[in-house]
Amino acid sequence: MYRVLLVDDHPVVITACRWLLNEAGIATLIEAHDAESGYDAFVRDRPDAAVIDLRLQGDEFGGIRLIERMRSHDPRARILVFSMLTDPRIVRSAIDAGASGYLLKDAPPHELPKALEQVRTGGTYLAPELATRIALLRNESDGNLPTSLTPRERQALALLAEAKSYQAIADQLGISYKTVINLTYRLRQKLGARSLPDLVRLAVEMARPGL
Repeated sequence: MYRVLLVDDHPVVITACRWLLNEAGIATLIEAHDAESGYDAFVRDRPDAAVIDLRLQGDEFGGIRLIERMRSHDPRARILVFSMLTDPRIVRSAIDAGASGYLLKDAPPHELPKALEQVRTGGTYLAPELATRIALLRNESDGNLPTSLTPRERQALALLAEAKSYQAIADQLGISYKTVINLTYRLRQKLGARSLPDLVRLAVEMARPGL
């Protein structure tokens, strides 16, 4: 028996998950209904695993940002996404942000305890149909941004292409100055940029409508 943090803003989902996990012998379920309370509970209660919906209070990427915060606080965090979103780019972004598994909410009920156990014990879980879509996504040759970039990294890259300062990016995205520095560092690593000016140059070249 172990402790699980469930972050979801739908009471019926929480009730169903509580019943399924109790039936599977998981004694303690910690509830949170938004990203901020979810992060606070994660830091305070140190659960063995977390189950997170990506769309929290209408924010499609709220869960992804929460995953990034959790993994930044604890790189060993075991996180399972539980979502209705099937877009392979979103799935890829969630995994890149630090999720170890991705389960769809229309999966058979027995899959939740199974997926959670795989993630909790250090493994990964990805529904076969999602794995196929992601594999196809990797094979796309559209010449655009790497699919490994998270939504927040894409936002930062677009603002760099507009020659925005670190502080301006922080203000526009509602994040700290230090977080912007960390974002640009990750972008440099992922895009192979040698310096900040080189990253800005790449950002300008990669900028496309709808980024």
